[in-house]
Amino acid sequence: MTTPFPFTAVVGQDDLRLALLLNAVSPAVGGVLVRGEKGTAKSTAVRALSALLPEVPVVPGCRFSCDPASPDPGCPDGPHEAGGGAERPARMVELPVGASEDRLVGALDIERALSEGVKAFEPGLLADAHRGILYVDEVNLLHDHLVDLLLDAAAMGASYVEREGVSVRHAARFLLVGTMNPEEGELRPQLLDRFGLTVEVAASREPDQRVEVVRRRLAYDDDPAGFAARWAEEEAAVRARIVAARELLPSVRLGDGALRQIAATCAAFEVDGMRADIVMARTATALAAWAGRTDVLAEDVRQAALLALPHRRRRNPFDAPGLDEDKLDETLEEFGGSDDDDPDPDPGPDGPGGGGGQPEPDDAPQGDGDTAARPEAGEGGQPQPSGAGEQSPARASEPFRTKVLSVPGIGEGAAGRRSRARTEHGRTTGARRPRGALTKLHLAATVQAAAPHQRARGRSGPGLVVHRDDLRQATREGREGNLVLFVVDASGSMAARQRMSAVKGAVLSLLLDAYQRRDKVGLVTFRGTDADVALPPTSSVDAAAARLETLPTGGRTPLAAGLLRAHDVLRVERLRDPARRPLVVLVTDGRATGGPEPVALAGRAARLFAADGVASVVVDCESGPVRLGLAGQLAGELGGTAVTLDELRADSIAGLVKDVQRRAA
Repeated sequence: MTTPFPFTAVVGQDDLRLALLLNAVSPAVGGVLVRGEKGTAKSTAVRALSALLPEVPVVPGCRFSCDPASPDPGCPDGPHEAGGGAERPARMVELPVGASEDRLVGALDIERALSEGVKAFEPGLLADAHRGILYVDEVNLLHDHLVDLLLDAAAMGASYVEREGVSVRHAARFLLVGTMNPEEGELRPQLLDRFGLTVEVAASREPDQRVEVVRRRLAYDDDPAGFAARWAEEEAAVRARIVAARELLPSVRLGDGALRQIAATCAAFEVDGMRADIVMARTATALAAWAGRTDVLAEDVRQAALLALPHRRRRNPFDAPGLDEDKLDETLEEFGGSDDDDPDPDPGPDGPGGGGGQPEPDDAPQGDGDTAARPEAGEGGQPQPSGAGEQSPARASEPFRTKVLSVPGIGEGAAGRRSRARTEHGRTTGARRPRGALTKLHLAATVQAAAPHQRARGRSGPGLVVHRDDLRQATREGREGNLVLFVVDASGSMAARQRMSAVKGAVLSLLLDAYQRRDKVGLVTFRGTDADVALPPTSSVDAAAARLETLPTGGRTPLAAGLLRAHDVLRVERLRDPARRPLVVLVTDGRATGGPEPVALAGRAARLFAADGVASVVVDCESGPVRLGLAGQLAGELGGTAVTLDELRADSIAGLVKDVQRRAA
């Protein structure tokens, strides 16, 4: 067994360590979401936590970790007699992003259930994680159907497996810990709210601290056991402190003054629902117990707010997480002053995370032409020719709700919410012989296949004699996520600030729709003499919004270059993810300038998309009293459809998909 990196040897990351330790003291806090860039010890710290947790008493032989003091009366391995039992180390179970539904909730042998009436159940990861830690690395990449199962289990404290009337239930209460890199996409709001605390982590910019990180990592890699032995004393001290805090926790008093501060803080930051209030109360209580106190102080409430509220105050996926600490201090001061506050509190014993630390605020304004950081060289295109002016980025207008754009036909891509697809989930459309393990039984088709053979098989009782060849897998139709590739004209003909602001607002609205429908997005821009991939295809819709916000304009219109660059992006992405179908959204006025025969060259480039059968929509940004209709002609070359910017703003996109589908029929 691999020796884990010691928790106490993690350099810095005070907020991360404190959040994990508070959940070790009080699992009712509700878990931790760790957000941050790659290589910041997120996974290392989480895996190290399990070694600090006290041992768990279990019923011997129970696959579902029942507590001998109060065994689950509905345990599939039960019933169990109360009392007795054995102890084992707390488990940390990792849920892979690509896990199947059966791996998560468990598998039921349908064939034995039908032919023998036996509930042969193989427990899944939720059963393994009961009374322990369920760790999901890259939780933001988890498929929707697994997210739904996690939400159900977290809400009910139990897992249900039901297949054609045969059901199994078992307890599933666990500490949910997830890590994610925000650049790869955000979490669904429902799952985000299930995490009690959130922590933002980043690599230190202090040379001395970075040196110490490297030194400890190299020492651990050279001799894991020896390195762990050198930290054994510190590990034992933290383990003992966790046990002491757990014992003290029931004695901690949460006074009315602290409760008023908690309620006032949640109201001031306009968080949804009441879960934030409850999590803050539990976190503040755990903080007091961790510090060795029996009273909750204002400093506990403040630290609890910094850990429990940042991910709950976001109104849309493009909002940066974080809190205005000045506003927080004003609220606490306004509703403080009760007898619960000690002007000279005992900070408690020192130790890892004892100081708490405070997440850095991340509320800096974004997207303003005067304050936002410029994109890297080349993001807006190549250097402009002499005399080609470049304007500062225009701010996007207010986003609006769009109607569904989808790709015609039926795909087989990743689960999502945009286009029709054959999926493991959705409405049943037919049956087929299973390929591999049976996951979704089509009962009527199975019975129909087995019925003609009953006499030959010697059936003598009421039961149906079912063989493996009789089983039929249900085929289902649901929705898939697509690759929405935005190709945006940033040339001088688009540079009117009011028009560009409207264009950015429209694209931002479609990006928000892509986030909600679990799409991948990409952004290609063209201006000057060339086109640039401003954002390669990614699940991080907010990254696309940030690139769009800082997009400058000016120069000529290399329309053909933009189309060819977009075609190359789709070609490469098709090799990486052949099942994900693309939808191209071209935002332009249709003009093409620069080079010989620019319009004809753009037409030839557009016909490449039509030849590949790529679904496309052209957002016509042409304005003024005289209109050339070039965008409409371009849409015809693409084999797609065109809509004016005014029609898009009027929320009249609904007919676009129908036009695309009619053209494809």
